[in-house]
Amino acid sequence: MNFDLTQTDALLSTTRAVRKRLDFDRDVPDDVLLECLQLAVQAPTGSNNQGWRWMVIRDQETKNGLADIYRRAGGDYLAGAADAAGHVEGQMGRVMTSAAYLAENLERSPVMVIPMIIGRLDAVPDDAPGGASITNAAAGLMGSILPAVWSFQLALRSRGLGTCLTTLHLGLEQEAADLLGIPPHMTQAGLLPVAYTKGTDFKAAGRPPVEEITYLDTYKNPIR
Repeated sequence: MNFDLTQTDALLSTTRAVRKRLDFDRDVPDDVLLECLQLAVQAPTGSNNQGWRWMVIRDQETKNGLADIYRRAGGDYLAGAADAAGHVEGQMGRVMTSAAYLAENLERSPVMVIPMIIGRLDAVPDDAPGGASITNAAAGLMGSILPAVWSFQLALRSRGLGTCLTTLHLGLEQEAADLLGIPPHMTQAGLLPVAYTKGTDFKAAGRPPVEEITYLDTYKNPIR
């Protein structure tokens, strides 16, 4: 299979966490959303359990409730972001500004999507047999949903939509579960506001050279 590497690399390197450029006034059709989710569930899962589930929220009252939970759960962080937005420069300042903006406007999202995975970390005892520690269980559980979330974000980007994976509401996860009727055996992995983007001209972000953060055989041996 011959992929167009220019297009593929552009998709991978320009799929950003979008907040301020979400178009809250444009509807997101169900067929586009479901098409992106269909691609998302092609992602690998632990033991091929396919335990991902997706909650799509369109009802305005429910979105209002989730936005309220989000702001209350993230109170300290959001207050810090709002404060930092006024005097922190560069990329971090832009992140703080956009985080504060999203918190103020979250309920305006045409659609919210909550990715979920079957299972609970709090159900795994520290001394579980077979090496099933909390660390190993967390890696397995989140590793079975986050690849699908990223595939979902890539599929959205390729169709002119954007989102960002937010996790602040998980500080009050049970409140959100009660609001949405999510059963106790499910774990919420985040919340994604979904909308078409204002323009599609996103660029690659500044990142350190991988040679500076990659190690060969031992952490004491940088690859370069």
